[in-house]
Amino acid sequence: MLTYTPDQIRDSRLKPGNTGLVLPVRAAFVILVRNSELHQLRATIRQLEDQFNARHRYPYVFLNDKPFTEEFKRAMEWVTSGDCHFGLVPYEHWSMPPWIDRVRAKWAMTMMGSRVPYGDSESYRKMCRYESGFFFRHPLLDGFDYYWRVEPGVEFTCSIPYDPFKFMVDNNKSYGFAISLREIPVTVKSLWKTTNAFRAAYPDYTAPNNMLRWVTAPDGDYNMCHFWSNFEIASLAFLRSPQYTAYFDFLDRAGGFFLERWGDAPIHSLAVAMFLNKSQVHYFDIGYYHSPFQNCPTDPHFNAQHCFCNSNHSMIYNEDSCTNDWLAL
Repeated sequence: MLTYTPDQIRDSRLKPGNTGLVLPVRAAFVILVRNSELHQLRATIRQLEDQFNARHRYPYVFLNDKPFTEEFKRAMEWVTSGDCHFGLVPYEHWSMPPWIDRVRAKWAMTMMGSRVPYGDSESYRKMCRYESGFFFRHPLLDGFDYYWRVEPGVEFTCSIPYDPFKFMVDNNKSYGFAISLREIPVTVKSLWKTTNAFRAAYPDYTAPNNMLRWVTAPDGDYNMCHFWSNFEIASLAFLRSPQYTAYFDFLDRAGGFFLERWGDAPIHSLAVAMFLNKSQVHYFDIGYYHSPFQNCPTDPHFNAQHCFCNSNHSMIYNEDSCTNDWLAL
């Protein structure tokens, strides 16, 4: 059984002014980050605070596969309005599992090499596996019902005049996204086949009113559409569900995180398509930039009042976007 040390469970910095604060939703920003990304993340959180959280004071959960430095912790305390929680990722969650043929995995990374981003990176694969199957199991998240994923270096280019967490609760939403696009096929060669094998093994887990049409090509293959998971606002109950955890475990045993380069984005997206219906998924037209793509609200009045992005460059106009296909469902 996996056990956590006290340091792994909680290193919390609570803001004195937040004593007695009751938030409308048990929710937090969740950030997987290295100490070396301090300055990138500080810039991102400064924008997030200015555009949204200074008015709401939701807490932050920072996760790292190495212990956080005191410099990092102090910097995050100064820039955030919400309480800060710092957690260490256990080795069992950030490693190549014992059933993976390491020689074959190293060969696969060498062959993929520089042909695709992070093609030869073992650490990137560990990150994708962790974001797919483990972050929501960290004890620091036990007290939360919803999370908003944030990454270092992203930009929030519009003010957010409402509470997305409360919107999720009030409208019975389980998953929210801002950008969708197509995956690089070589990275997910066997993901669709493995997913169909899972569906055959667990036929009762596929929702009757599912969204599989959105991810299925006319020939029945995977069309590579996925939600770009570096921005997602979602229910932790969805990820903790028997359906999702069984799906992750099935994929994990298949080995594609290391023998190919399965990303957490297509895995989250295929799970959403199988287990949820469209009414439970929401497109957040929030100003958001993660190089090289952005979502920029196209309503001219809203954009002029709230944004500093150019809506003509929004990903929704890109031929590789799948958002219009999702909206058309």
